[in-house]
This record gives sequence, structure tokens and C-alpha cells, in this order.
Amino acid sequence: MTQALSEPLFSLAGKVACVTGASSGLGRASATILALAGARVVGVARREDQLLDWSENTDGETAIHAADLLTEGDCTALARAVAQPFGAPDILINAAGINTRVHADDVASEDWSRTLTLNLSVPFFLAQKLVDGMAARGWGRVVNFASLQSRRAFASGISYGASKGGVEQMTRAMAEAWSVRGVLCNALAPGFFPTELTGPVFADEAKAQALAEQTCIGRNGTMEDLAGPLRFLCSPASDYVTGQVLFVDGGFTAK
Repeated sequence: MTQALSEPLFSLAGKVACVTGASSGLGRASATILALAGARVVGVARREDQLLDWSENTDGETAIHAADLLTEGDCTALARAVAQPFGAPDILINAAGINTRVHADDVASEDWSRTLTLNLSVPFFLAQKLVDGMAARGWGRVVNFASLQSRRAFASGISYGASKGGVEQMTRAMAEAWSVRGVLCNALAPGFFPTELTGPVFADEAKAQALAEQTCIGRNGTMEDLAGPLRFLCSPASDYVTGQVLFVDGGFTAK
């Protein structure tokens, strides 16, 4: 127990992390948090200019790989590419996502497929390609991004909610399959944070305030609120935690 509160328990020094969706929002915040914790981080997203901006303005060892995860469906090639800068990843953060915000009456099959591909299929198949390398070293972390909509229905959110409900169950199934090999799999479920995906919400001050009042804490999230939970799930501090979904929502789902 002497190590329980020590810094090494939460250190990511010597670890390699891959973060999808690293060009903006929660993905960018996640990539920065891990780099500041000592990990060597490969950021993946389709917008190379924003990835470069992230890398150039982040302390620590970083690299980028520009890829459109919707059109580059071969996760074998992607797994090979993200291992080039620093070696095979020990940590995978599946933060890339899409929310089309279309009413159930108007959802087209193409929009449905795009949403489930990026939010659900890519996280699984990329993890599947990386898990052998993690297991060979006897240590790995997969952190998926679930959502409030993993458990609650929101207006015009049927395809997004279906994908995020799937992420929650997929996380448990990943844990069942891979934890015995040393690869722990968990998910973060953020509340309302100011990102590109939630831009329409925060553009309406009254709506943003109403959501803040729905939380137990009384405010919406900031990127700093993500740091502790993410670092915990990626570090030795979570060595006996797997198959869990941690809601970082200020108590939104408690009310």
C-alpha cells in the first residue's frame, strides 16, 4: 500500500499511446493529457493541418498519422502505420466519432452506416489489430468513448445512441475477451463538454445552461475534467479495473 498514492502509479512514462480523433475536441484533449503524463502519443485523424497544430503545440513526444477512418476501412494497415513512430501501442484511445443529429423519421441508411462504422466498428477492429502486441508484452489498455446516449435517449440521436449503446456493451465484451491476456478495456462516458460535436448545443446559451442545471455539480464539463479519469484508466492505478464505463458527467445521469 505504500505506492497507493505515489506518482509512478499514475505515470505513463515509457508507454506508447494511439489516440483517434486527436485533431479536435475530446480526442485532442485526450492526446494532450497522455503526452503530458509521459506517454509517446500518435494522434490519428483525417485533418492533417489540425493534427500538426496539436503536435507542434503539445509538450512531450508526439507523432501524427492522417487518415480518414470512414473510408480507410483496413485497420490492419492503420495498426501498422501507428506503430511506426514509437513502436506498437500499449494504449489505444478510441475517441473519433460522428453525430449526424437526424430525427428517426429522416435517418438514411448511408448516415446510419457511417455513424456505426466510425463510432463502433472502427474502435473494435483497430483494437483487435493492436491487442496481440499489447498481450505479448503482458500489459495494455483500451479506452473507448461511450456517451450519455449509451443509456439515455436524446432528440434526433437514434443512430448516435445506437452506436454508443453498442460501445458500452462492446467494452464489456472486449474486457471478457482480452483482460486475461493483460489488456484491460474500459470506457469513458462524458457529459456535455464544449467540442465540435456539441457545438450546436453550446451555441444556444439557454440550452447549455439547462444542461448544466441537470448535473449534480451545476455546470457543464471542461477539458480539465477529463484528465484524472483518463489518466487513471490508462495507468497502473487501474490494474484491477476492466469492463467498466465511467461517467464523467458531473452527476448528469444521477438525477
